[in-house]
Amino acid sequence: MSPRIAWGLLAPALAFVSLFFVLPVLALLAGAFKVDGGAGLAHFVAFFAEPLHEQVYWRTLRIALLATLVSAVVCYPAAMAMARVRPPWRGLLTALVILPLMVSPIARTYSWIVLLGRNGLANSLLVGAGVVDEPVTLLFTEGAVFVGLLQLMMPLMLVSLVSALENLPADVLAAAATLGANRWQAFWRVTLPLTREGLVVGGTLVFTGCVTAYITPALLGGPKVLMLETLLYQKVNVASDTTAASVIAVLLLATTVAVNQGLRRLSRARGGSSKSGDGGAKKAQRNAPEKAEAGA
Repeated sequence: MSPRIAWGLLAPALAFVSLFFVLPVLALLAGAFKVDGGAGLAHFVAFFAEPLHEQVYWRTLRIALLATLVSAVVCYPAAMAMARVRPPWRGLLTALVILPLMVSPIARTYSWIVLLGRNGLANSLLVGAGVVDEPVTLLFTEGAVFVGLLQLMMPLMLVSLVSALENLPADVLAAAATLGANRWQAFWRVTLPLTREGLVVGGTLVFTGCVTAYITPALLGGPKVLMLETLLYQKVNVASDTTAASVIAVLLLATTVAVNQGLRRLSRARGGSSKSGDGGAKKAQRNAPEKAEAGA
């Protein structure tokens, strides 16, 4: 296919996306920098001058980063187990992981309201076990928002890691064992560097989903635990402050890009420090047959 034909086929889609997505987004973002006919950062300074706005931003960043970290720690062992399952059962497990994504976020969030309410299962277990004398407030807290977002976004991390681990050659781990590496050393120096792209993709998806989520923070956090998205909703629909809304949109975009680039730099740094381990594993792959022959 010639480049002219390819561009001709792409032209309708590019025109549609540019007209109905790119241009409106650029116009929205430009509003955050427009100051008295010029450009500047005055709106950002005014935004962070409000203690509430600064608190909301750091709360959003803290919860999103914590959810990303916890999902990575929890999903790596599960992904490694799924990658070792036979293909038919692996497909079934993958379908079960993806199944919650097919359920409306509103329905899943309301289930947490039932569990975390004053008369919910969590308080019933706490009171029954004698941990507390009376039901405690679990809803409308940062903990409730964190748990809801973690459950909502964790399948994205798991699917990304499973996809990366499926492409990991099995003989590389055998070679690491030949060199005398235990399971932890094989994971830290072989598995993690070779699957870092899956970790970057999963981390970006989880973090982006957390900072841009609206339903879960609105229902589980309420007005007491504002996040950037719930604050954005208030600025647009309650205060009609489009300038502050533009500032929040820029902050969401810039924060997501910064975290993605940070994950990529971290993965490259980790990969560079593990090159010697990878080289040793490859060397062991070459020497393993010779050792077997010598032992025989």
